[in-house]
Amino acid sequence: MKIEIRLNGEACEISAPLNIAELLDRFDLPKDRVAVERNRSIVPKQQWDSVALAAGDELEVVHFVGGGSGNDDPFVIAGRTFKSRLVVGTGKYSSNQVMAEAHRRSGTDMVTVAVRRIDLKAPKGQSLLDFIDRGKIMILPNTAGCYNVDDAVRTARLGREAGLSNWVKLEVIGDERTLFPDTAALVEATRILVKEGFIVLPYTNDDLVVARKLIDAGAAAIMPLGAPIGSGMGIQNIANIRILREMITRVPLIVDAGVGTASDATIAMELGADGVLMNIAIAAAKDPGAMAEAMNHAIQAGRLAYKAGRIQRKLYATASSSMEGKI
Repeated sequence: MKIEIRLNGEACEISAPLNIAELLDRFDLPKDRVAVERNRSIVPKQQWDSVALAAGDELEVVHFVGGGSGNDDPFVIAGRTFKSRLVVGTGKYSSNQVMAEAHRRSGTDMVTVAVRRIDLKAPKGQSLLDFIDRGKIMILPNTAGCYNVDDAVRTARLGREAGLSNWVKLEVIGDERTLFPDTAALVEATRILVKEGFIVLPYTNDDLVVARKLIDAGAAAIMPLGAPIGSGMGIQNIANIRILREMITRVPLIVDAGVGTASDATIAMELGADGVLMNIAIAAAKDPGAMAEAMNHAIQAGRLAYKAGRIQRKLYATASSSMEGKI
């Protein structure tokens, strides 16, 4: 015999007789991690085998999810979900204390660090890592300052060996003055590191063809520059970023370099970037903490505006008030 019940708000036809335990088995639900309500009364687990379902019963089966209203717009890289779409650096701050405040006010949960030799002559004291809340913030080693494949790969390996991460922001610089990437070397280094188990996030130019080659090599994200590193000029390549956003969908697109102020970050996000990485724009500001907070809001505003969908641009005016009923 078939009867109809409502399960989690939807009509459901089941065979009778059927008890709650059997219903959970039918839908392959984990009995140790759910609660059941029948006709607005909670049914204790020990009664599931004895409570038979009847026509018209209304059941709610619930489980645990993250607190709050949920996140229908997750920022995911290589299977890892991040709360913030803002990635922040650790260089150029006046002090580690200022850096820590900027990180806190930025809301970031991923920061980049450079892999460098220990200065054996320097006075012993606290490390940079002592000022990063590693319980809340993931550390992303980078290969800044590397100009060839061998150096970049070697630096990434050392960062992993030091216990930082098997993630790496990969930089292979091709020109000392502009700090533009050597894209051929970047693709080769990406291929090598991916084979060794690294999660590679390459800093690249805004070339679609190069981006595709990096993805084919196994890159977990594409990180095109918006302008030269540290220039603060803002997003200079709007058309190319738009093209990348339209054509690159398999991995996240993170704008890296060129941001000078909050409006630049908003523009990057309005263009459809999944995230923005910045360092000097915050660290070199007159008030790094305040700028970090501004960037936090800018990233959120830009993402929301992108998802909302802006109006079309028009050459002529469109009245916002109806002419109907005009005196």
